[in-house]
Amino acid sequence: MTAPVRTRSSAELIRAEEPVLAHNYHPLPVVVARAEGTWVEDVEGRRYLDMLAGYSALNFGHRNPVLIEAAHRQLDLLTLTSRAFHNDRLAEFAESLAALTGLDMVLPMNTGAEAVESAVKVARKWAYEVKGVPAGRATIVVADGNFHGRTTTIVSFSTDETARSGFGPFTPGFRVVPYNDPAALEAAVDETTAAVLIEPIQGEAGVIIPDDGYLTAVRELTRRAGCLFIADEIQSGLGRTGSTLAVEHEGLLPDVLLLGKALGGGIVPVSAVVGRRDVLGVLRPGEHGSTFGGNPLAAAVGSAVVGLLETGEFQRRAAEAGVLLRDGLAALVGRGVLGFRSRGLWAGVDIDPAIGTGREISERLMREGILVKDTHGSTIRLAPPLTITDEELRSALDALEKVLAA
Repeated sequence: MTAPVRTRSSAELIRAEEPVLAHNYHPLPVVVARAEGTWVEDVEGRRYLDMLAGYSALNFGHRNPVLIEAAHRQLDLLTLTSRAFHNDRLAEFAESLAALTGLDMVLPMNTGAEAVESAVKVARKWAYEVKGVPAGRATIVVADGNFHGRTTTIVSFSTDETARSGFGPFTPGFRVVPYNDPAALEAAVDETTAAVLIEPIQGEAGVIIPDDGYLTAVRELTRRAGCLFIADEIQSGLGRTGSTLAVEHEGLLPDVLLLGKALGGGIVPVSAVVGRRDVLGVLRPGEHGSTFGGNPLAAAVGSAVVGLLETGEFQRRAAEAGVLLRDGLAALVGRGVLGFRSRGLWAGVDIDPAIGTGREISERLMREGILVKDTHGSTIRLAPPLTITDEELRSALDALEKVLAA
């Protein structure tokens, strides 16, 4: 990385944001100006190892050369037509993504929340037109502790009071059950159920991994009940857990799959609803859309992302480095770490509250040149780019050990 041209200091830039930016985030006090691979650099030239990867949006590293080349090439040709016209990149993107996931059709959107909102609409319309649920009565079953976004409809079925409080009235039509509880799920499903919407691993909740067999139970229940299984893999998908999709750890395929974050390679917002033909086929022109969804630039980058995943290299790397991450965290249990959950290159680490909150631990790691982010209480999450080397990963674990000992 070349040294950034310094204009204002980090402290000055942070102070400048205060009166003009809405306070919907509480970022760590680091001002990033450059990035490459697994490393970022602030305006003063200090380097940090990125162990968050944009909440999995940067699975392939900052400025991945294959993805940057695809974006540059497309920028010289065409960036937007809207869906009023066809563009020459969209078919390749949709075909390759459908083939990668094993599903039939693709609905391209931009953000993860848009993908979730789109899936809610599709599931309801499918329930009315295919399943025969009486008009206006379709329900969707979700799990507590979920994080699917922060739009009004999505926070209507959130159990996070920070996301909900002050934003009602809420959208009806959702039933919330305990996560990782097949019996509770079965009790909530009835003839009005359009879909069960589940994160295979709950990321924002602290990388909560369900018991083996839970996702299989969800799949079997939805088949018996004649409703859809929608898997939100916006954070867990596209290589993060050591497989292309987290549901693959139980060898199953949902009816509808939600993807985002890493699908845009950390370059542009790209998300998608991928599903069976008879499900996404219920949409007709004018019923749903997005000016930017499926734009040529997004399609070019998304196709390049799929190309990276088709090699299997990143999935293998996440699985192999995930063993190193798991073993390193296991060595810290009882030494400041109360417990952890990990799969591939993704971990939620519960720190002894006597040592500090998750925010405090994140700030201490920042001072050691490691960037992580807290979730709730004294839990931090680790989700480095899948390009991280063993040496870099060990350095992050060493920094965590040092912070805990101090």
